[in-house]
Amino acid sequence: MQTTAPTPVTLAEAFRFWLKLGFISFGGPAGQIAIMHSELVERRRWISENRFLHALNYCMVLPGPEAQQLATYIGWLMHRSWGGIVAGALFVLPSLAILIALSWIYAAFGTVPAIAGIFYGIKPAVTALVLHAAHRIGTRALKNRWLWGIAAASFIAIFAFDAPFPAIVLAAGLIGYFGGRHAPLVFSLGGGHGNAKQTYGPALIDDDTPTPAHARFSRRRLATVIGVGLAIWAGAMACLIPLHGFQGALAQMGWFFTKAAMLTFGGAYAVLPYVVQGAVEQQHWLSAPQMIDGLALGETTPGPLIMVVAFVGFLGGWNNALFGSDALFMAGAVAASAATFFTFLPSFVFILAGGPLVESTHGRLGFTAPLTAITAAVVGVIVNLAVFFAYHVLWPSGLSGRFDGLSAAIALAAAVALFRFKVGVLPLLTVCAAIGLVTRLLPA
Repeated sequence: MQTTAPTPVTLAEAFRFWLKLGFISFGGPAGQIAIMHSELVERRRWISENRFLHALNYCMVLPGPEAQQLATYIGWLMHRSWGGIVAGALFVLPSLAILIALSWIYAAFGTVPAIAGIFYGIKPAVTALVLHAAHRIGTRALKNRWLWGIAAASFIAIFAFDAPFPAIVLAAGLIGYFGGRHAPLVFSLGGGHGNAKQTYGPALIDDDTPTPAHARFSRRRLATVIGVGLAIWAGAMACLIPLHGFQGALAQMGWFFTKAAMLTFGGAYAVLPYVVQGAVEQQHWLSAPQMIDGLALGETTPGPLIMVVAFVGFLGGWNNALFGSDALFMAGAVAASAATFFTFLPSFVFILAGGPLVESTHGRLGFTAPLTAITAAVVGVIVNLAVFFAYHVLWPSGLSGRFDGLSAAIALAAAVALFRFKVGVLPLLTVCAAIGLVTRLLPA
């Protein structure tokens, strides 16, 4: 174990690390957080275990992608606001560039038999992935019959009554708030990620390192950050509205993905039903099969899974030919960038505004009863999403059409691989894509 603290890190050195992280951040939030822990706590010792977990607790409470927010938080703590902006932006920008390129290939060449075959094999695997996500979250969240009841009620509400996702979140939060007062043991299942039990030597930001001046809480700074964030949001909307009006696709994307950013409790899978409701069923920016394809692309690229919004935006801009039929790529790229910008802007505001308050509350921050109830409700919503995807994969022409037995077999095999053999996402999608490619290219 090292006995001396590492040398101070410049913003330029941190920039190179955050850029590298943006290209290797595969594996979803758990994998991304593990990579950051390995690099920042164990190997580089930029931050201590306790400070890392304290920041992670705060990010887990917030709506939004917790891994990207954690990178923003550590970048801010080390190098002030610009450090946080650099860390958070570089966590997203490589994924955005890759997804714009893949979305263009998909939109321009998706009808080519080879491309169609690949996605034919991937769609059933994505259905299994969504069901596995519901199981993974459920095993952590549903610890008693009351929380199981909330999950079941949320499933019925969205499946049978098409209840809006924000209404489900609000109702669950209220149940948790009042339930926590009368039955605290039922709704006190959250908490931190455990206490640090291992040390890796002195860190640049250690347990006893004084809070730097820029990380000390002040009401004036809080108001300033919130005001700047609102001004940036309003300025971006002001740039979009003149193009096609507030009811135009770009302005509607800005408004829609701002709301989506506030609802991502429980990870990207939790907000996907809301994106499906709005983008597929209401705005018709893309179709349900295209949404499944976009989720597959999001699973195979670095960055947060919520980056699927870039695919949604690209297809929305492309399908609506926002700048004319001769500028489809530009329309898609602009819409993808807009969707990404409005989805992640709140995360930066949450960290830069709330970070100083968190730094003054070491050891006292945990999950609340409303968030426990919301997480339970999210499980039911994700199960509904799996049912939605399964319907469109297994009966591509509707219930009156042909049942796709091969897709069912791929989905079942993918589920067995995930649940029984713990196969990783990338190997699973690779094998399923190969199966789909072979079945489409072989003569009937």
